[in-house]
Amino acid sequence: MLAELGQLALVMTLLLSAIQAWSGLTGGHLNDSRLMRLSERSAIAEALLCCLAFGLLAVLFAQSDFSVKLVATHSHTTKPLIYKLSGTWGNHEGSMLLWLMTLAVFGAGISLFGKSLPSGLRARAIGVHGLLGLGFAGFLLFTSNPFERLSPIPVDGAGLNPLLQDPGLAFHPPFLYIGYVGFSVAFSLAVAALIEGQIDAIWARWVRPWVLLAWAFLTIGITMGSIWAYYELGWGGWWFWDPVENVSFMPWLAGTALLHSTLVAQARGGFLRWTLLLSIATFSLSLIGTFIVRSGVLTSVHAFAVDPARGVYILILLALATGGALTLYALRANKIDHGTPFAVESREAGLVINNILLVCATATVFLGTFYPLVIDAITGEKITVGPPYFDMTFAPIMSALILVMAFGPLVKWRKDEFARLRPALLRMAIAVLVSLILFALIGKSVWGALGLGLAVWLASGSLINYARKLRLGVKNSRIGNLGLRVRALPAAAHGFFLAHVGLAVTVAGITGMSVWAAESTARLNVGEQVSVAGYDFTLTRMSDGVGDNYQALIGTLAISQNGDPIATLEAERRFYPVEQSVTTEGAMDVAVHRTLYAAIGEGNDMSGWIVRVYMHPLVSWIWAGALIMALGGFVSLIGSAPKSKPAEEPA
Repeated sequence: MLAELGQLALVMTLLLSAIQAWSGLTGGHLNDSRLMRLSERSAIAEALLCCLAFGLLAVLFAQSDFSVKLVATHSHTTKPLIYKLSGTWGNHEGSMLLWLMTLAVFGAGISLFGKSLPSGLRARAIGVHGLLGLGFAGFLLFTSNPFERLSPIPVDGAGLNPLLQDPGLAFHPPFLYIGYVGFSVAFSLAVAALIEGQIDAIWARWVRPWVLLAWAFLTIGITMGSIWAYYELGWGGWWFWDPVENVSFMPWLAGTALLHSTLVAQARGGFLRWTLLLSIATFSLSLIGTFIVRSGVLTSVHAFAVDPARGVYILILLALATGGALTLYALRANKIDHGTPFAVESREAGLVINNILLVCATATVFLGTFYPLVIDAITGEKITVGPPYFDMTFAPIMSALILVMAFGPLVKWRKDEFARLRPALLRMAIAVLVSLILFALIGKSVWGALGLGLAVWLASGSLINYARKLRLGVKNSRIGNLGLRVRALPAAAHGFFLAHVGLAVTVAGITGMSVWAAESTARLNVGEQVSVAGYDFTLTRMSDGVGDNYQALIGTLAISQNGDPIATLEAERRFYPVEQSVTTEGAMDVAVHRTLYAAIGEGNDMSGWIVRVYMHPLVSWIWAGALIMALGGFVSLIGSAPKSKPAEEPA
């Protein structure tokens, strides 16, 4: 009964999406308040029905209802409840229902929180969102029905992929999807503005909070995936340049460019055409990511749905959404004002460079991801593009971006003078010079010193800019009033500071991992040791363990340095009887300046066990910095919506 109710909710979602699209677009065109209200109510009802369908699917998983095909193929009675629930989205059909639900909730968000938008623009945006919902609801019902029944009913299920049975990965997809789908609001508002042929700073002020929200959640989602890959896959890396990693990274890069572009559009009324184009491109990249994962056209450790029919459907949806939006842009963009002119020595010019570099970085990742596919289609040759390509292309672009990011915010809008910037640049240069000498002496690496120098350059520029906003060092500015000045600053200023400092922390972590990481592999018997970077790992014991749905072989390793004990790690090899699968569970000792990591491989008591050990300097800084960036995004959301009164509804 629950499955049939969920199926009915999806059918109603499809119908409501069609009503939402028709009433929103028609009501906006005719300036009909009744149709506009119908589109808003349809969007809210659609979101409620999607939440109902998703909730029912979660209940079916929690109850282990194996009469539902999806539950039978992705769950088991022995699974802990958290993994039964995460199994709801740990498969193709469930994850696409999560996508549809998130899309519907964002559509309802436009209806509920977009009252200050002009009524026609709001109605058209809701209508465009309805078209997107119609496409994905049809995709679910016709190719990926999550409520399909199974007969005969099996005694038990097939289980969930053991790699997905991890607390971090259980919540990685929801965060990622909120980020992916969140950019749909900017897409819908951009298409709606193009249909109207009018766009101004108020439009940008409304787009920006939605972009911030999506960007912050996508940052967390990517970070959680990176952390999971680091400790779960047992290969000691934090980023593999895997195709599915790349297709989540491209919307993040484009979304970062969009965030900075909306700054100019909102503050100066400039970059309006460019901001529209980025709004379309960013969500289109999210759709491309969905196509890659669902079609199996690229080989990836992440891809779990290889079905050409599904891939063709999403490809058609991608072509219609992106192609239609770009066609509309080509027809209408020339009617949009260019904005006010600005000098080369201005913040606008810095943001132009910022956007160019971010788009180039996105294009570099796009090329590295899809070039193997093009070569395969033309010649049939299978090739891969790995880290060496990205080290040679992506890293220099991002280094140039960091150089610009440090001093760009110090420059005034429209026009500035170098003489005014000289003192700040001098302080930043001194900080970098001192750090370069210090890091080169301590780390004995030129590349390490340069990487950390970049981090110091960005951090010092961000600190100087933040101090200026707080009026630190200004005559008659008493330190006792600092708390008042901090509270008086707009939330966006605090968020801006956090995001840039977070990137500096991440750059420092990447440098540490890239330059000073060390690893060693050895076959050890109990009592033997392997050393890496001055740390000794002694295998003290091999023992058996049992979990809720797995059996474990546990290797206990004692870590010491110069004879002094530091920590004891327990690395595991787990065997899941239901799935007949073995996974490696690494163990870590985390400190501020380094992470010690150990993983147990194959072996036996006679010949010994393969033990891999790593010393990773500053690796935790990579994720800490990313989370600080996400925090900056959330802080910037505070008070970011326009305070204008709602537009009058037409008669």
